Amino acid sequence: MLTQRQLFLQHNAQTSPEPLMLEFVRAKGIYIYDAQNRKHIDLIAGIGVSNVGHCHPAVVKAIQEQAETYMHLMVYGEYVQTPQVNFAKALADILPQGLSCTYFLNSGTEAVEGAMKLAKRYTGRKGFIACKNAYHGSTQGAESLMESDFYSSGYGPFLPHVSFIQHNNVADLEKITTEIAAVFIEPIQGEAGIRVADLSYMQALRTKCTETGTLLIFDEIQSGFGRSGKMFAFQHYNIVPDVLLLAKGIGGGMPIGAFISSLEIMSVLSHSPILGHMTTFGGHPVCCAAGLATLRTLVDNHIVDEVEEKGQLFKQLLQHPAIKEIRGKGLMLAVEFENFGINKKIIDACILDGVLSDWFLHCSNSMRIAPPLIITKEEIEEACAIILKNINLVAG
Repeated sequence: MLTQRQLFLQHNAQTSPEPLMLEFVRAKGIYIYDAQNRKHIDLIAGIGVSNVGHCHPAVVKAIQEQAETYMHLMVYGEYVQTPQVNFAKALADILPQGLSCTYFLNSGTEAVEGAMKLAKRYTGRKGFIACKNAYHGSTQGAESLMESDFYSSGYGPFLPHVSFIQHNNVADLEKITTEIAAVFIEPIQGEAGIRVADLSYMQALRTKCTETGTLLIFDEIQSGFGRSGKMFAFQHYNIVPDVLLLAKGIGGGMPIGAFISSLEIMSVLSHSPILGHMTTFGGHPVCCAAGLATLRTLVDNHIVDEVEEKGQLFKQLLQHPAIKEIRGKGLMLAVEFENFGINKKIIDACILDGVLSDWFLHCSNSMRIAPPLIITKEEIEEACAIILKNINLVAG
């Protein structure tokens, strides 16, 4: 009989020539358990997904109850479905007035695609601006917003009328003109290795977009739902985007994405023509129920209030001559080493020692630290001790 690993290689499409081949059988809290029941501290949370931990009881309960009530009924937007309505209202309650209307989808890249269409339709313009070293998804439209030739090689041509600016470079904002429909930006760049934008830069960006009538679209697919130490990263900058993109951590482990704007802007998708954007499974009732439970868990338990302090603890404990820099906000951190070779050896050694981490698409010499937000100080201390032990083994 073939093993699960052999079946995986034969029947599951591969995304790299050498997958990690780690075989896990269950997960709970900040831990993932392998086939030998050996637990691993999860420091990446499925790339910023499991913000309230794996299989949080409140999320599991919401999923079970909704699955027993009803699942898919109709394509998105025609029937009034309580889980969708309640989650959208709960989001509106914690967001500024200009972000009161939500379109639910299945993923982050779908949120990007929907927002691109929204921006074109609302402004009547064709042009987009995105940042160098950004990551907004892997579909054709979303990947058009990524400048890197390495990851897009062989998959073009991509959308025209897209230009790129340097993240955190005020001079580049002059490229934003009245021909640009929208600027897509991560307030904290994820796959670039956790690059946090300056306050002055973000405020200048908001001003420039307002002056030119360009929609400012914040991609908070990684940074949203408490990851940065605030519920949303834009709250660090005292500005409000015209469109907010969410996914990953908002579903408590279930697949869901969203683009959010004002009722005025979002209304253009409903007419001339109707059905300006469609999805069959977007806003799935079970996923929305899980999302609402995740939001209530974060708010009711004041989990976000402790995120910045936990992030600072990682920075304090991870002190070593081999560490060149630790960047980030809250529990969205990058630990930089001399090169990819050293970083990969440390990551691999940590995996064998029961700590899961990885590197970044556009910053392969940095280790990702993005655990579930519920991680305790004691668990942080344990994880950091293991990381430091393996840095010593690899880098001396």
